Amino acid sequence: MEVPAIPPSDTFRFRTERCTRWSDEDTQGVVNNAVYVTLLEEARFDYFSGLGLVNGNEFPFVLMQTNIRHLAPSRGGDAMIIELRTVELGSSSFRQQARILQKDSRVVLVEAEVLLVAWDSAGRCKVSMSEAFRASVSAFEGLGDC
Repeated sequence: MEVPAIPPSDTFRFRTERCTRWSDEDTQGVVNNAVYVTLLEEARFDYFSGLGLVNGNEFPFVLMQTNIRHLAPSRGGDAMIIELRTVELGSSSFRQQARILQKDSRVVLVEAEVLLVAWDSAGRCKVSMSEAFRASVSAFEGLGDC
């Protein structure tokens, strides 16, 4: 399995904050690995909401693949910073990179890459990305003509 190739923090244009709950700890006394997938999902909600691309609670895409590298443990009740960026826009899919840091110490907890696919919920099938979606993400990230 390939290690996610996540660039330095200063290349990310988007950051959001979340806190874990004490109940997020597993029997080992650390935040359970599945919690990080949820933190990434919440960061995506903030990212796309900020771009005006979320209709209510509906994303125009679904998660296809996730590659997460756990670098350090954390505890329930920790404040987190989640950095997120879109790095590639295809015709029906896009790739994002993310990093989760413990807010106070700035220790990197997780680095991740995800692949998402444009999705028609009614038809339950993959679709082409809308031009408005592509243009908004491309402009925010400075991706040029995608």
